[in-house]
Amino acid sequence: MTLLERYSLLGDIRMAIQIAFWPTFKQIWAKPSLLFHPTAISRIFMSYVWTVFGTGIDENSGEIKRGLLTQHARGVVLDLGAAHGHAAKYLDKTQVTKYVALEPNTNMHDELRRTADAAGFNEASGSFVLLSCGAEDITTILTSLGGYQPVDTIISILTLCSVPDPQDTIKSLATEALKPGGQVLFYEHVRNPHPNIAWWQTFWTPLWGVAFDGCKLDRPTHLWVQEVGGWATEEVWGLDNEDEEHLFWHRLGRFVKVA
Repeated sequence: MTLLERYSLLGDIRMAIQIAFWPTFKQIWAKPSLLFHPTAISRIFMSYVWTVFGTGIDENSGEIKRGLLTQHARGVVLDLGAAHGHAAKYLDKTQVTKYVALEPNTNMHDELRRTADAAGFNEASGSFVLLSCGAEDITTILTSLGGYQPVDTIISILTLCSVPDPQDTIKSLATEALKPGGQVLFYEHVRNPHPNIAWWQTFWTPLWGVAFDGCKLDRPTHLWVQEVGGWATEEVWGLDNEDEEHLFWHRLGRFVKVA
């Protein structure tokens, strides 16, 4: 990995600050008590960042999502960290009966609702459920669906990099929130297999996490999903033509739970 590549993410951090610093500062100025709630500030900042970054990332990964979500998602779909709900655009309405969007950042909810509605999922018809709890709150997720109801498909698009207690959360989601025969579909940036690149991922993670609401660059998420066990099908693959010597190394996966 070249010297330039090691420092390449600084451009993204700079852009995030340019986008979000001033509007976030104005909200803090209007409500100084936010200074005592750093998580709230981080989410406000991220909501502004995502208005720009989210659209670009979605457009650049559209074909990836079609191959993963449109082909495989079915039944009741739980979207972890739905953000603006871009994943809903790639769900096949003939196969998906309900879209459950999990998004703790309430600043994103209005746009999420608009995106889901445009994709044909809405609260009035019962085809859309919006939850503001975290992915680790399994009880709230399941009881919100009307009794203790596990789902058919769990999807995670660039989300498991930021959930708290990721290994425990992934295990709980797979064992408690997912039906037998259900599937986990993910598209994540993960820890690079090259130790020298993984070192740089760990080095940059504290700074990156401040700008991007706790995102961790160095999580081996695909391995943690696999380690849960109890899978009838395990498929993990990468992106075509993606350089392995990169700070953002992606893995896609489809894991089907034993029926």
